[in-house]
Amino acid sequence: MTTVQRVQPPPPTAVRPKVVARTGLYTLLAANVGVVTFFFVQAGFGASNALIVLGRLAGLYGALLMAFQLLLVARLPWFDRRIGMDRLTSWHRWVGFSLLWMLLAHAVFIVFGYAQASSMGPVDQLVDLAETIEGVLRAVVALALIIVVGVVSARYARRRLAYETWHFIHLYTYLAVVLAFTHQVAVGTTFTASSTAKTYWYILWGVALTSVFVGRLALPLWRNLRHRLRVTAVVPESDHVVSIYISGRDLDRLPARAGQFFLWRFLTKGRWWQANPFSLSAAPDGTQLRLTAKIAGDGTAALRHLKVGTRVFAEGPYGAFTTLHRTQPDTLLIAGGVGITPVRALLEELHGHVVLIYRVATDRDAVLYDELAQLAHAKGAQLHLVTGPAAPDKLAPHELARLVPDVADRDVYVCGPPGMTTAVLRTLRELGVPKPQIHAERFSLAG
Repeated sequence: MTTVQRVQPPPPTAVRPKVVARTGLYTLLAANVGVVTFFFVQAGFGASNALIVLGRLAGLYGALLMAFQLLLVARLPWFDRRIGMDRLTSWHRWVGFSLLWMLLAHAVFIVFGYAQASSMGPVDQLVDLAETIEGVLRAVVALALIIVVGVVSARYARRRLAYETWHFIHLYTYLAVVLAFTHQVAVGTTFTASSTAKTYWYILWGVALTSVFVGRLALPLWRNLRHRLRVTAVVPESDHVVSIYISGRDLDRLPARAGQFFLWRFLTKGRWWQANPFSLSAAPDGTQLRLTAKIAGDGTAALRHLKVGTRVFAEGPYGAFTTLHRTQPDTLLIAGGVGITPVRALLEELHGHVVLIYRVATDRDAVLYDELAQLAHAKGAQLHLVTGPAAPDKLAPHELARLVPDVADRDVYVCGPPGMTTAVLRTLRELGVPKPQIHAERFSLAG
């Protein structure tokens, strides 16, 4: 029996939360670039060789980017709910490659600058610096670790590594951060020339590392100790889809919203170390949580065999795919495949007139369809099941305009496989739907 959520969501806001958060991050980074540049100029260039000067400045900007990277991956709830983990992850990726090039520039300019001044070869000069100057060897090791992480984060390598392997290698970034910081303390010109600059850098690194500690460790541990989550039911929805019901203590105090997801760890002998992202497939009601997963491998196949009472460790909630970002009273929901799970939860929470388009290959692939039909009827929403092969595109501009003539006057939430999501977003642009009204969740995080 589907329960219709009665809690009225907040009204659409005049200033979009994601704009506030994004502007805040940009302003924060720009302000710190200005501060770092000021301290560098104040300390004096410290060398007549232009390469050495450029190398030192690149190193300071690299240190700043490294601290900013930590903020992006800290999973702080305020930023995550407004920007979304998929967007933060994308920024993290680009900042990471910028960091890699900045640190390479730092190393190359410094080594060639000193080599030019001493008439030594670059390799001999690097060895000499590592042997004679405190902290340089640690910097070399830090750079090597950053290069390794950068290589395995490249799209070609990332697709060929198991998530757990990639994540384990990524943890070496924290060791690189520690080594780079000690190198900066030992030889950084702003550390040695100005007590004010030294205080600034200690505060910057302290805030960045504390953010990671709170967001990635302390907050998940505290929430799981508080709520003590356990599996209460495992319900097969079809041959390839299963729903898992989870309960715990004080779930009414868990700040989860329809459309969000958790990283779930089921604490069994063979699965405790695996974390999988699954969206909530029902709006949180303060008594239980539900996720619905497609069986796509050995890991997800094991979900069918979970026993009632299994302890659960959940990190989250994460994601900005929520009604917090509404701008219009009416809504269009578009889902593909098992991307229906966060959309189904949103349907339960939304008020105003709602149109739901569910895109699948065949009727048999329509997960939770009976539940959706019941819920749509109870809320007065329109439900369209669109079936058939990917070509021709049944959500092309003329088809979507036929199904939803007032699409440009609605908020549009899209969740599904990457190919479908990209095609729908292109269609919405062609139909003139304003960008602030479009909200998308990539299937890699939502499913």
